[in-house]
Amino acid sequence: MSDFPWLSVLIALPLVGAFLVAVLPRERETLVKQVALGASVVVAVLTLVMAARFDADGARFQFTEKYWWIKAFGVHWALGVDGVALVLIVLSVILVPLVILASWNEADRSGGVDVPAKRSVKTYMALLLSLEAAMIGVFAATDVFVFYVFFEAMLIPVYFIIGYYGGAQRSYAAVKFLLYSLFGGLLMLVAVIWLYPLSSKSVADGGLGHGTFMFDELSRMNIDPTTAKWLFLGFFIAFAIKAPMVPVHTWLPDAAQQSPPGALVLIVGVLDKVGTYGMLRFCLELFPGAAKWATPVVLGFAVLSIIYGAVLAIGQVDLKRLIAYTSVSHFGFIVLGIFAMTSQGQSGATLYMVNHGFSTGALFLVVGFMIVRRRSARIGDYGGVQKVAPVLAGTFLVAGLSGLSLPGLSTFVSEFLVIVGTFSRYRWAAVLAVSGVVLAAIYILWMYQRTMGGPKAPAVEGMRDLTAREKWAVAPIIAIIVAMGLFPQPVLHVINPSVKHTLARIDRHDPAPKITGNVAENGARP
Repeated sequence: MSDFPWLSVLIALPLVGAFLVAVLPRERETLVKQVALGASVVVAVLTLVMAARFDADGARFQFTEKYWWIKAFGVHWALGVDGVALVLIVLSVILVPLVILASWNEADRSGGVDVPAKRSVKTYMALLLSLEAAMIGVFAATDVFVFYVFFEAMLIPVYFIIGYYGGAQRSYAAVKFLLYSLFGGLLMLVAVIWLYPLSSKSVADGGLGHGTFMFDELSRMNIDPTTAKWLFLGFFIAFAIKAPMVPVHTWLPDAAQQSPPGALVLIVGVLDKVGTYGMLRFCLELFPGAAKWATPVVLGFAVLSIIYGAVLAIGQVDLKRLIAYTSVSHFGFIVLGIFAMTSQGQSGATLYMVNHGFSTGALFLVVGFMIVRRRSARIGDYGGVQKVAPVLAGTFLVAGLSGLSLPGLSTFVSEFLVIVGTFSRYRWAAVLAVSGVVLAAIYILWMYQRTMGGPKAPAVEGMRDLTAREKWAVAPIIAIIVAMGLFPQPVLHVINPSVKHTLARIDRHDPAPKITGNVAENGARP
């Protein structure tokens, strides 16, 4: 089984599932949902089997595949995962079947609060499975051109999910998402194409002597500093839009407000991670000198995203927009950890990507359950929900407390590592970022108080609690949030070797601890 093409199979299986769903009769809606769920479960199981075979102390990239795809242009079908890519793929494949289970009737109602018309169930499920294939591919690609192909391919299912199954302003939100993403993708395409002639230069001129898009070979190139800065900007802007960071974040609140809640779990929980993953993988390792040059500015925008996203979240009246702005703040923390360029910061940032996917995924799922019952996403239309739906309210509370990084829940560990790792090198950025922790407590607790606490609103009288299907959809995420908060070491053990490779490539080392007082003056005692 050592030569088994794990990653190609994992990419192909969701596409096969999407094809099977597409050819089923339109009226067989239950069968369509069962096939989609079954395909996603098979993918999740195979991924976990593959993950169990990953050797954290072995080669950096494992389960590698390399075949010629477009030989004339030096493009390979090249796949492989290190610890960072592996945990993000596992995040993706766990969320997809839970989203399908939670969204069992979402397409029937279109997923939009103001658009009750029925939509095609099999199209919705096929789009979700196609998105899963693209997400696995983008994290597994070790050829930069193949990465770009998957990076752009993700736009297609997301555009149709928002534009066809969203709310009243779905067309506006879908087009805005597409235009922002295409603009960033165009800049990255220019940078990707530019890499090919650079790699074709002779070794004496800093090239490889042959054209290629292979990541491991490109990372060994010596690129002219000025050229590297332009290439860095091409990649970074595309990733900053995808992440999203302030000021190129405005597509996210609109997309969140109009998207069906289930699909929104994948858009914010996984799709946006491609941006921060790309910064860590490509911006730092392909252009280490340019990354160091840009670090002060990037850290400034990261801190701005943390504070700005949190402040705007406090003032929102729509549940989905509020959670979207919290994600802008959380992504600020992730970028902060990446560009702190310390082992604690980058390990914390990677762990943050995973933990944010689960905590925000749980929030969006519960919000989706609330919207189904109340047919409204406005905070003011709720109140006293915990008195009529205690399980729903309890689930919402745990997910919310994870979002504000309560000790004992998953996000706390990653946020703590990011702040500690940043403080050791950029104290000003870490001190300012801590304000985001305080603001998070405000927007999460106030949201919970206004929706779940207080007297019962007339509209929530008779609201039913979570059904068995909904409990099965959200319970695994809550269990992961608690488990990751209490014992994150297994995940960090997988992540840390990859972070060490990145730091070695960019020639960064953790700052040595400063010793003060008598020990510094008189020397350490034996």
